[in-house]
Amino acid sequence: MELISMAQEAAAHGAAVASSGIVGNITQAVGGAGAAIGVGLIGSKAVEAVGRNPGAFGNILTLGIIAMALAEGLGILAFFVAR
Repeated sequence: MELISMAQEAAAHGAAVASSGIVGNITQAVGGAGAAIGVGLIGSKAVEAVGRNPGAFGNILTLGIIAMALAEGLGILAFFVAR
């Protein structure tokens, strides 16, 4: 009787672990997609800004790189928090 109850508890625990793994994978996917979208938007707006004012290329490049690094950092943070 005890062996059956232990098996039922193990099965219930396995289902909980499997569902948390699925939720973690979805969280990682959303974090990665958010970072990719953020980097794409920053890049497109930086190109737009340089097209409007070519003399500000250096400042725009610096700000764009910093903003992209922050967006990627949040994406990487989402990967670690989801685990």
